[in-house]
This record gives sequence, C-alpha cells and structure tokens, in this order.
Amino acid sequence: MSSATPTPALPVSSRCPCLSGETYGECCGRFHAGRASAPTAEALMRSRYSAFATGNVPYLLATWHPDHRPADLELDPDLEWRRLDILATTGGGPLDSTGTVEFRAHYRQDGIRGTQQELSSFVREHGKWLYVDGR
Repeated sequence: MSSATPTPALPVSSRCPCLSGETYGECCGRFHAGRASAPTAEALMRSRYSAFATGNVPYLLATWHPDHRPADLELDPDLEWRRLDILATTGGGPLDSTGTVEFRAHYRQDGIRGTQQELSSFVREHGKWLYVDGR
C-alpha cells in the first residue's frame, strides 16, 4: 500500500500521541492493534492522528471510507506531529451514523512549526467509524 516503512508502534506505557491523557495502550494503541474499534468519530479522529504520528499507514487506509480512500499513501518522514487540538464535534456519538470533527494538528518540519486545521467528516458503517473526507 505504501513504500514507506511504518514507524514501530509506541510502547503501550508511553503517552498517547493524541494527548488524551491516557497511555498509548489504553487509548489509540488498542485501535491500532485491532483489539477494539473507535466508539465515536472523535475517537477515530484521535486514533488517525496517532497513526499519522507513528507512521501507521495500514491503519490510516483501513479507517478511510473505501469510496474516498487513496490507492496509496506515503507519509513524509521529515514531518513530526506534535499536538492535536479538538476544536468542535457534531454528531459522531455511539448512536449516530454520521459526524464531524474539527481539529488543529501542530507539526514541525525541518525545524519550522506549522498547523493543519480541518473539518473532517465521518460515517459509521457496519458498526465501525470511517473517515470520509476533510475540508
């Protein structure tokens, strides 16, 4: 799927990259390992951010809606994701079928800080949340 080699998974006892306050193993690590599915659109957003931060391309592709998923995904190895801020959510709860999450992700590349802000759309199909697109 990608020619880039994924970064090894974080130790389960390390702080989760999504900054939930939980350990990686209690938070996004369990989704990345396939032990659980994200129960909300926000949880999926956080786990996708953590997948970007750890270079987990297979997880990113698996949680992308098939109608919108790219055929290939290469992550920039020089991009270091530093912080995730959830700005707003609409729907996306355990009983919803759609939802949006607005976020701001902070990164550093070549010593220069930057941000990416996006309003992401999610849909739940067959009991699992999937990323649709962002604007």
